[in-house]
Amino acid sequence: MTGTGIDPWAADTSWHPVSGKLVWVRLIGLGLGAVPLLAGVALLGAFASGPAAAAASALLVALLGFRAVMVVRAVHSWGYAEREQELLVRHGVMIRRLSIVPYGRMQFVDVSAGPLERAFGLATVQLHTAAAVSDAVIPGLEPQAATRLRDRLAALGRTRSEGL
Repeated sequence: MTGTGIDPWAADTSWHPVSGKLVWVRLIGLGLGAVPLLAGVALLGAFASGPAAAAASALLVALLGFRAVMVVRAVHSWGYAEREQELLVRHGVMIRRLSIVPYGRMQFVDVSAGPLERAFGLATVQLHTAAAVSDAVIPGLEPQAATRLRDRLAALGRTRSEGL
């Protein structure tokens, strides 16, 4: 995302990407969410044949294909960087977001993993601050990396004496 106008970090900032396995977690979630839509189109095809059913099927396939491409791009947009005073978290394809969370403002750090994440060996780190809108989430981390980040953020929060 360099050169987008939302790059307040130095050129030597080292960004850490999330795991590529997150793509599969998100695509499976998309597929599971599409099951009711697919069932609806199948029912439409069973009761109404002709151009309406074919158009509905084609539209659904096109929308799911577009969404799958966007899921892949969205996963690749996630990244985080640890700086001296704050943690940077970036993500987004169409709407890009950069969260800067000062270590001293963190109240607590959560590490969680849903069933699909656990199946793929991933975890999510969520940072909580006093202002709910400034919470940051980093999905798709290997459990060891999530634990290391959690412990590091907790230690940095304690040393800054404002948070954790």
